[in-house]
Amino acid sequence: MSWGTELWDQFDNLEKHTQWGIDVLEKYIKFVKERTEIELSYAKQLRNLSKKYQPKKNSKEEEEYRYTSTRAFLATLNEMNDYAGQHEVISENMTSLITGELTRYVQELKQERKSHFHDGRKAQQHIETCWKQLEASKRRFERDCKEADRAQQYFEKMDADINVTKADVEKARQQAQLRHQMAEDSKAEYSSTLQKFNSEQHDHYYTHIPNIFQKIQEMEERRIVKIGESMKTFAEVDRQVIPIIGKCLDEITKAAESIDHKNDSQLVIEAFKSGFEPPGDIDFEDFTQPMKRTVSESSLSNSRGEGKSEPKFGGKSKGKLWPFIKKNKSPKQQKEPLSHRFNEFMTSKPKIHCFRSLKRGGAGPEDFSNLPPEQRRKKLQQKVDELNKDIQKEMDQRDALTKMKDVYIKNPQMGDAASVDHRLAELGQNIEKLRLEVQKFEGWLAEVEGRLPMRTEQPRRQSGLYEAQNTSAVNSCAQDRESPDGSYTEEQSQETEMKVPATDFDDEFDDEEPLPTIGTCKALYTFEGQNEGTISVAEGEMLYVIEEDKGDGWTRIRRNEDEEGYVPTSYVEVYLDKNAKDVYKSLQKISE
Repeated sequence: MSWGTELWDQFDNLEKHTQWGIDVLEKYIKFVKERTEIELSYAKQLRNLSKKYQPKKNSKEEEEYRYTSTRAFLATLNEMNDYAGQHEVISENMTSLITGELTRYVQELKQERKSHFHDGRKAQQHIETCWKQLEASKRRFERDCKEADRAQQYFEKMDADINVTKADVEKARQQAQLRHQMAEDSKAEYSSTLQKFNSEQHDHYYTHIPNIFQKIQEMEERRIVKIGESMKTFAEVDRQVIPIIGKCLDEITKAAESIDHKNDSQLVIEAFKSGFEPPGDIDFEDFTQPMKRTVSESSLSNSRGEGKSEPKFGGKSKGKLWPFIKKNKSPKQQKEPLSHRFNEFMTSKPKIHCFRSLKRGGAGPEDFSNLPPEQRRKKLQQKVDELNKDIQKEMDQRDALTKMKDVYIKNPQMGDAASVDHRLAELGQNIEKLRLEVQKFEGWLAEVEGRLPMRTEQPRRQSGLYEAQNTSAVNSCAQDRESPDGSYTEEQSQETEMKVPATDFDDEFDDEEPLPTIGTCKALYTFEGQNEGTISVAEGEMLYVIEEDKGDGWTRIRRNEDEEGYVPTSYVEVYLDKNAKDVYKSLQKISE
């Protein structure tokens, strides 16, 4: 089966077919190229997806990844990143092994095809030239034969005419002989040309064209084989990454199987355990006896007096803080003179400073006394571990410098031994400072561990226990430990709420008489005071101002003796009384 013998007369159709084959190859190249672009785009999207859900550095999300479920999720993200890398490998291999290879092959194929069909056209032109020569020789022979026949007839006519001279007859005879000779020569030439054409035609259709068509057939078959090999490579490129993708999926499965719900539950306990014991039973208070009612030690009031509510230690409270809520005063308290309230204000100055230092938005105390016992113990232990690591680093540097100094002493040409003395002394001072810090935090840690209640101890109320554990914090507050900015935080976290124990301080602060009015205000807008410490006002309502905005965006106002609270400063138009304002500022300066 050969194109040269079977398709000897299909030169034009073969030319169209081979061009179609090249078009198919270029179409397949385009298909593979678009596949590589899809793989790259998919890999990029997978990487972006993995990066999007990676935990941010130095953020709260990093703390969440101590749970086995979130660690498994992190492992899944990492494996998805590797999974995306395999799709990039697919794209790279298809580009190099298929797209690039086929592109070069197509260029070579086009050149080869052009060469073969050029030879075919050249052979066709040659046989056509031979055919034209044969036709010319044939026509010339035919013309000479006709002319010789006419010359012979003319001679015979002249020879039969008695009126024609002998010379004319001889001339006609010679002309007839000449034409016959020319016809014979044309015949010989035509015969020779015909034999030559037949030979050329035989070689054309049985030698030259078959050879050319055979080369074209081989070229086309190579193209078919090449596209088949490329399709196999297309599949092999995918198959090569399947084991690695399988490993990625196996790692994801392994990470999922590593999730331990019991361990995560224990981590929640360690993260949020306060160290408090549940409250004990409330003693029965007999009001039928004509005696002064006493408050039990384990009562919910916890020495705060009758009618006072226990502060909430859990959850998140929004709005103003609970110590600002004013309670109904007894008639005796309402009739106390302003001088008495001023003296009480002056004597309670340390407590007010303590309250501010706990409630303002600065950093917590160094000993973490603002935290519950269990959380404080963990923070102190963490701080001790960090300091020990710093000490170890400094000691390693000191040991290295000491060895360097010994080398310099033994080999003075390598360096001056005295050049490291300053650095060694500095490292020694740093180590001593760090050790003092460790001792300080270890002392606090020992104090906390000694105060943590055992499970066998008698349950106590949280308020009383926390009061005992935070005595040092309250004492330090008396030394005016305030945050430098003095800003008031609108939202208080759980830790901030727990900084204020239910002590006599609350009684003294809450039992203060209402502050004197320093002016009036008009509500510009309606404000729904839904948060603790705020007060609702209606648009156009006139109220009394008892405390100016201290820069936190809130103004303290009063509606009557029992209703007062905070409203946003932008919601009211304030009219301050100058004299009252001066007295208020004087009191404020004295208190500070």
